[in-house]
Amino acid sequence: MTTETTKGAPDQEWTAGAPPLSQYIQRKVQHVRAVDRRRPWLWDTLLTLFWTFAALVDASGGWRNLARDQSVPVWLVVSMSLAFSVPLLWRRRHPMTVLTLMAATAVVNTWSGAFLQANFLQAVIVFNIALHLPLRTLLWTIAPITLPLVIGAARHPQGSWDQQVVPTIWAYAMVALLAVAVRSRQDYTAALVERARRLEVERDQQAQLAAAAERTRIAREMHDIIGHHLSVITGLADGGSYAAAKSPERAAQALGAIGTTSRQALDELRRLLGVLRDQPPEAVRAPQPTLDDLASLIDGVRTAGLPVRHHVHAPAGPAPLSAGRQLTVYRIVQEALTNTLKHGGPAATAEVALSYGEGQLEVVVTDTGRRTDVDDSTGTGPGQGLAGMRERTWLYDGTLEAGPLPTGGWRVHLRLPLEDTPS
Repeated sequence: MTTETTKGAPDQEWTAGAPPLSQYIQRKVQHVRAVDRRRPWLWDTLLTLFWTFAALVDASGGWRNLARDQSVPVWLVVSMSLAFSVPLLWRRRHPMTVLTLMAATAVVNTWSGAFLQANFLQAVIVFNIALHLPLRTLLWTIAPITLPLVIGAARHPQGSWDQQVVPTIWAYAMVALLAVAVRSRQDYTAALVERARRLEVERDQQAQLAAAAERTRIAREMHDIIGHHLSVITGLADGGSYAAAKSPERAAQALGAIGTTSRQALDELRRLLGVLRDQPPEAVRAPQPTLDDLASLIDGVRTAGLPVRHHVHAPAGPAPLSAGRQLTVYRIVQEALTNTLKHGGPAATAEVALSYGEGQLEVVVTDTGRRTDVDDSTGTGPGQGLAGMRERTWLYDGTLEAGPLPTGGWRVHLRLPLEDTPS
């Protein structure tokens, strides 16, 4: 009799924390189960040979100790012993057929008065039926088990009728209950293993989603950092090349600004990529840009050649914003000004307006340039700047509108809810 577990399940892990003796027994049981799963014929053959040998030993003379009629022919006793034991070889594949054959042999056994002890091997079949087949199949085992007992009690009465029938029926019932208990434990363990497997799958999926989200965040940050600083450097380099012949001092200033902007870009990239190294403590721990850094951002854009006006409207004073919201505002302004630098043309100007209202912050960035590589009907271009701005806005339940102005130029309008402040 064997039990089945989920293939490949680490059964030994369920005994963690158990006493050493229990762990040892569980390991041996799992080893036997593993052998049985690989070679079921081996266990079936050994079990059949053992009970066949025991039945034949009883048939050699021990059966007379319980027999009602000791004149039963030996050949019949041997035949019944084999009929009770040999079919055990097929008990897993055809349990009901084996039980029917044993029940027929049991009728002959009780009718003849031999009362062989091998008759109780029917309990092995009952155990297998209760362990593997639908529980309603147990109802079909009542008649094959009860009929030989009734025949024996009627043909060879010895004591009261219930003493000959009821105890044996109770014995079979206890065997069935034991099988049901083992089956329940198997089902419960299998359910735990399956739940653990699902949790592992969900954990891996969550890790993959988190990794994908982190890759997206890093890609968005790198796009903003590299795109902005390269645009500023390009503007400074163009201005410096124009001024080199007529004003070497202005060219030197442009080169100095290029160096400063490059170092800022390297510092931001080092901070962003430092967390991806094997030793996070070595990462640069400088804070992310905030609204206080908008002034230096705009100064850098002005240095690159784009005139920018900046004003803040806050009648009650600037409302406090979390670091994440401040970074969102900073990156969106940075992306809008970078797009103006790249696509607005040499005569473009820009304006950045921040307005604190009832429960929200509005940021409006407008320019007077004219984009030539952006689809005015959809507000999308070849890059990922607008998509990145929308993703940042959605992260904090804000709204973003970006598109051309009727009079020419471009407008980016951000509405960002403020945090709830405790009363």
